[in-house]
Amino acid sequence: MQNSIIKFLGLVLCCFYFQSGAQTDSFCGKVEAVSNLVDTYHFKPKKLNDSLSIGVYDLFIELIDPKKRLLTQSDTAAFNVDRLKIDDYIKDKNCNFIGKYAKILKSRINESKGYLEALSNAKLDYTGSDSLYFNAGKVDSYFRDESSVKRYWNKRVRYELIFKLMEQDSVLENLKSNFKTLELKYRQTVIENEICVLNEIENRDGGLLQFVEESFLNAYLSYQDPNSSYFNSSEKSLFEQGISNTQFSFGIDTYKNDDGKIIIGYITNGSAAFKNGNFDVNDEILVLNYKNTSLETNCISNDAVVAFLNNEDYDDVNFKIKKKDGSVKTIKLSKEETKVEDNTVKGYIIEGEKRLGYIKISSFYTDLESFNGLGLANDVSKQLYLLQREGIEGLIIDLRYNGGGSMKEAAELTGLFIDRGPVAITKDRIDGQFTVRDPNRGMAFYKPIIVLQDHFSASASEFFAGAMQDYKRAVIVGSGTHGKATSQQIIPLNDKENIGFARLSIQKFYRITGRSHQSIGVIPDIELPDFYDDFKTEEKFYKYAIENDTINTTMTYIPLRGYGIADLKRKSEARTNKNVAFKELKSINQKMVKHVINRKAIVPLTLEGIYEDTETYKRMWQAYSNFNSKNSGLLKVMNTKSTAERLEYNKDEKTINNQYLKTLSNDIHLTEAANILQDVLSNY
Repeated sequence: MQNSIIKFLGLVLCCFYFQSGAQTDSFCGKVEAVSNLVDTYHFKPKKLNDSLSIGVYDLFIELIDPKKRLLTQSDTAAFNVDRLKIDDYIKDKNCNFIGKYAKILKSRINESKGYLEALSNAKLDYTGSDSLYFNAGKVDSYFRDESSVKRYWNKRVRYELIFKLMEQDSVLENLKSNFKTLELKYRQTVIENEICVLNEIENRDGGLLQFVEESFLNAYLSYQDPNSSYFNSSEKSLFEQGISNTQFSFGIDTYKNDDGKIIIGYITNGSAAFKNGNFDVNDEILVLNYKNTSLETNCISNDAVVAFLNNEDYDDVNFKIKKKDGSVKTIKLSKEETKVEDNTVKGYIIEGEKRLGYIKISSFYTDLESFNGLGLANDVSKQLYLLQREGIEGLIIDLRYNGGGSMKEAAELTGLFIDRGPVAITKDRIDGQFTVRDPNRGMAFYKPIIVLQDHFSASASEFFAGAMQDYKRAVIVGSGTHGKATSQQIIPLNDKENIGFARLSIQKFYRITGRSHQSIGVIPDIELPDFYDDFKTEEKFYKYAIENDTINTTMTYIPLRGYGIADLKRKSEARTNKNVAFKELKSINQKMVKHVINRKAIVPLTLEGIYEDTETYKRMWQAYSNFNSKNSGLLKVMNTKSTAERLEYNKDEKTINNQYLKTLSNDIHLTEAANILQDVLSNY
């Protein structure tokens, strides 16, 4: 039993070690290690048979050519000999099959670049004899032959050219009168950009063969369930940053601009780059160098740059950067431990009939360096203390866009708001069923609570929201959640060499009622219209998503008397049905679902056709942007006194804070959550 407790409270990222008997530096060694780890630790491993072979093969082909822009039907016909043999290859430790995929992919990339180069002096047809076809949900087929490949790139260049011209001038009449001149002026730029995109596939970290190999490992793991995956060192580091309150980094965020250049977009306050003083926002990164490993940023993706900068082995890197004045500098920078700003909890005051507290939780972060590390729950308890000093009568906890994190933190956060008792049940193959409890008697906050959630609240967020709902400790408001009731651990493939990691779903968790929210989500007590309704973002729409189930439990827990949900729901619906903003949001959502998510259209490949199609699309997004900007001043939101005092000494942070306060004050969902909480307090 103690092993169960340690494993659960050790969070999502315990490190088990496994040593493959095969050569650790080979692809076959990785495949064998991944297969054995799945068999040992996955909560429900799938059998190594023909069904697995078919599933892994199909996922693998999708991963190496996700948009079906490279492979032909003859390629897939040749590859199909492997469709029923993947399981045999793994059993026989025969990995020779993988090389042909990289070879064919490289050949198709080079051929496509040749087709694109040939378009530089070709006559392109804009008369409307060709059209673009959009059919959401329909799976495109691979190219029939060489002529269909050429036709695709010809149509793509024409489309991108028209789109490029519209970026230069938004007036259709101007484009019509200058089309021939502008088309010739920007054609080569568009072609070079398309070639660059193809080069990015080859120039990714580790090269094309490594990309194909990692795609296979990801396919094998994704077939087990959509949350299991393969991580290289950079991916592991990025994932851990998402659930940690500190990171070992340079403190630089980058993006790729419209000209294909890698630009510094943000420098974290207090980070290594910030303290160095030679880096500025908008600097262009030309080259990154670590010892004998160099990464030139010409024709590479921003993901490749992020992967390089987050490689665990690269502690210090030489940055060759181009300043805005044109000067070029080479600066050596070493990583330092930096606070993750997104993973920092702050409390706010919402003024109204009764004073309310507000806490936004972006992720369930924790301290990865120690077993008893202090993370989210500790930070929330500090903010609760400050908010209660301000005399708040109720609290809103905002879990929107919170993708989860540490289950340990979710359990401890729940414990802040219930007296004592079980908070969840976990189940795995090694220790079976285990009850997670709040061991500490008493609560850090006794007053009414609203939990605000949305379609992107997942995993640890759902753990917390479900427990608060079962105890009737909070009113759950918003939309249904993502529907992920599994927890993962990152397990190294080998304990001697860094050859990668498997992120495995090793555990399922259930609510204290025995019910699971897997593929269903946490259903809110009071539902609010959301922009992303019916966008099909939830886990149930993923391939090989785990089905919902329940377990038997005789667990005893004592829920509170609740808040009279039926009456609160009736009042909220009356408000939202009359609310012009919510009506407009529903209308925008319905248009987006019809014309974007479920789009079916034929657009002539002409300047007028693409212009009108693009303008229609832009108008829908602009309506949403305008909607957000015109709902102003709905709430009076302010900082706590302690935060306000601290901000007086940091001008930059104060500016960011003021913008955030404005965003909160304009938030219609937060406003309605505050209205519901005021209703609760009026009857409390």
